[in-house]
Amino acid sequence: MFTKLNLVWIVAGRELRDQMRDWRVLAPMAILVFCFPLLMNEFAKQTVDFLNQYNANLILERLVPFSIMIIGFFPITVSLVVALESFVGEKERGTIEPLLSSPLEDWQLYFGKLLVGVATPLIASYLSIGLYMLLAMRQELNMPPPLIMFQLLLLTGAHAFLMVSAAIVISVQSTSVKAANLLASFIVIPVAILMQGEAVMLFWGNEQVLWLAIAGVTIIALLLIRVGIAHFHREYLLGREIDVVNVRWIWRTFWSSFIGGATSLKEWYGRVLGSALRRAVPAMLVLLLVSGVSVWLGYDWIMKNAAQAIKMASPEDIASITERVQEVPDLRTFSESISAPFLFLNNSRAVLFIFALGTVSFSVLGVLLYMVNIGLIGGLFGLFQLIGLNAWPLFIAGVLPHGVFELPALLIGSAAMLYFGANMVTPQVGKSMGEVILELLADWTKIFLGLVLPLLAIAALIETYITPSLLIAALQ
Repeated sequence: MFTKLNLVWIVAGRELRDQMRDWRVLAPMAILVFCFPLLMNEFAKQTVDFLNQYNANLILERLVPFSIMIIGFFPITVSLVVALESFVGEKERGTIEPLLSSPLEDWQLYFGKLLVGVATPLIASYLSIGLYMLLAMRQELNMPPPLIMFQLLLLTGAHAFLMVSAAIVISVQSTSVKAANLLASFIVIPVAILMQGEAVMLFWGNEQVLWLAIAGVTIIALLLIRVGIAHFHREYLLGREIDVVNVRWIWRTFWSSFIGGATSLKEWYGRVLGSALRRAVPAMLVLLLVSGVSVWLGYDWIMKNAAQAIKMASPEDIASITERVQEVPDLRTFSESISAPFLFLNNSRAVLFIFALGTVSFSVLGVLLYMVNIGLIGGLFGLFQLIGLNAWPLFIAGVLPHGVFELPALLIGSAAMLYFGANMVTPQVGKSMGEVILELLADWTKIFLGLVLPLLAIAALIETYITPSLLIAALQ
């Protein structure tokens, strides 16, 4: 085992020597490391002078942590070019063939490039953060607590792993350095948007949510590394010379997988759709377990957090809330105010949104959104109990009739998304990454069009024309 790891260090050492000889990499990195903290320090100074006029203490306390997050991000973006050309750059320079013909396993080549790709920007980021901390202490700014500082360093490391692992995947799949650099925007922009959300968490001062952000970014980075190794083929790197967008091939591959050779709708439902559903059964079982956990978490959160607020409320307030629940606005005219097509489109958009989030995060964000949707049921159940209502009749009358169709549709659609993400990180021998994506997309489309949409349509009709009457009877 140690002999195999030594080979990884040999690849990493070779890559590091190449970087240290290239002034075009070192000069911008050095300028950014030593100059950007000075700019941020001046920005902090001007901001403090301005905020002191309005006694904005909360923003002042969070200013240094926010600056640390930004300072750690920029060296990673500049150093990303090293990871982007890790494989495709070797191909253009003509040095890829000796490397691939060496007695090294794929994972050794990949991890050797990854280690240097992560280490270089991470060292630059930590040096930049350290310089800024020294400058900030000289100005006597509010320093973050040790826990927040530790979280920020971990978050910077997670960002580096995420961006570099994505860049190496792009480098493996690209045929030119120019194409790889153009695709870099699909790394930098999403991470920049992610950091905006993390900045909001930071200003809120919620350390627990920051831990979740660190865990989420790390999981996605590990999945990206898995994707890179799963779709790393030496022959693929040597054989492809140019990228061509072949629309006919894309459509033919997708349509062939979608139809599956069926000659009738009955055969398509029985054989093709049935086969896709069987492949997604393990994902359904996982999400069934996740559903139970989500309902319990939603119920537990309401019982712990809302219970205190209800205890502080007066009996008149409780009575008013109960009366409002029992007088749900004009349930008899529900079908006139909210139509079945509206509910159908709204639920369909929710399933599509779960799939969209799942595709860009290897199912991580999609599963989280699914948990939030299912957790609302437990939260609503707990809220009814806290205000003194019998929750079971309300649940049976108000959720169960259409939920018999809507909840399975949400489960099956989310399971197809989880199946998509899980197979993206699974090696597929003899298939390119494009073929794998198209076949998985065809499987998801089969399930969505053939089963999820019909179930959502039935649920929308029941929720519009049957559920209101049952709920009125339960509230009387």
